Amino acid sequence: MTANYLNSMLGDHARAMQEQAGSRASYGAMEARADGRPDPLGQRETEFIAARDSFYIASVTADGWPYVQHRGGPTGFLRLLDENRVGFADYRGNRQYMSAGNVAEKDKVALILIDYPARRRLKLIGHARRIALADDPDAIARLMPENYAATPEGAFVIDVVAFDWNCPQHITPRWTAEDIQTMRKDGQWPEI
Repeated sequence: MTANYLNSMLGDHARAMQEQAGSRASYGAMEARADGRPDPLGQRETEFIAARDSFYIASVTADGWPYVQHRGGPTGFLRLLDENRVGFADYRGNRQYMSAGNVAEKDKVALILIDYPARRRLKLIGHARRIALADDPDAIARLMPENYAATPEGAFVIDVVAFDWNCPQHITPRWTAEDIQTMRKDGQWPEI
């Protein structure tokens, strides 16, 4: 866990619970290393993001309720734009616009990316903005995956503040049909 992620996520009640559980000293030492600058996404994070074909995005309603939405597309549709920025095309869908509306009011979001077969999870937190197609068609075109039939309505760009890798302890391995076909072809079956 990065110090900036810990500083952003840890509230007074959590600190009090850490004190009671005896873990406050180690988390306090980690918190002290935060420098307020965004955590740069390194090679490990870059490769992980590029290999994903889906993620969950959490935004916050005007009333403070969390709203979590699944986003999917071809592998690599979530793009690393620089060491602290990711973006993705926003495709025409059910027209509820909950995430888009939430981001317009409160820009804080969390993204959860999971590699089920490898049991790895990356969480990103940051400030998001939605770009409408009419406002910047070139930016949306750059974020649109090649040869993908979905119709873009805009794009989301997230300035990443911090990230955290989670332990695999409770991630259940899951495989796609393509994963299974590849394993059959190669004569490999995962240990369960």
